[in-house]
Amino acid sequence: MGKNLIQQARGKGSPRYRSPGWRFAGSPKHPSLAAAKEGRVVDLVNCPGHSAPLAEIEYPDGSSALVLAPEGIRVGQRIASGADAPLEAGSVLPLREIPEGTLIYNLESKAGDGGKFCRAGGTAARVVSKTEREAVVLLPSKKERTFNLDCRAAIGIIAGGGRTEKPILKAGAAAHAARARNKRYPIIGAAAQNAVDHPYGNKRTSRKAKQRPTSRFAPPGRKVGKLWPKRTGKKK
Repeated sequence: MGKNLIQQARGKGSPRYRSPGWRFAGSPKHPSLAAAKEGRVVDLVNCPGHSAPLAEIEYPDGSSALVLAPEGIRVGQRIASGADAPLEAGSVLPLREIPEGTLIYNLESKAGDGGKFCRAGGTAARVVSKTEREAVVLLPSKKERTFNLDCRAAIGIIAGGGRTEKPILKAGAAAHAARARNKRYPIIGAAAQNAVDHPYGNKRTSRKAKQRPTSRFAPPGRKVGKLWPKRTGKKK
């Protein structure tokens, strides 16, 4: 018999996920491709929507922008972008101008999109090799991927890498951290639920539910565990 799972009942009559964007400082990205710029860091911003601090950059023409802050940045420091920018922490250059072995972050997927890869706090990618048309980059997931040489990246490592070193000593701290980013918490296991909420749920602690094969034609509330496996049992 199918059951109305918590995952299915959650959010009935309202959107499944609503981003609390009104609490975010903004969208950090690289400056436009129009021309090379050099600005000054006027403030370091804490944004609940990002695991890394943000740096507010002010340019001579009066405009300002938000970028992901690298390790070692300070207020008053100057950050440049463009093909002639120096190889310093926070500088934004195209991959064709970045030497092999350099640590980079906020890497663009297409030239001019502002940065899509390696944006979490404490992460960094590495330029492995380059050819005439593309560059091979080692991402934090240990996967190598090729990018166009015109894609830009920032030099250095993103700040905020020590955030995972502080232990979460109580459930309230985890709940507040999840609520700040509008994440679901707590995540309850199937066997820990009531029998009315999940096919594996029961109150008999001595008998933990096991995964069972499920038919392809079962109702949605029963499609948990091993979904229509080709075979079961121990291999002979």
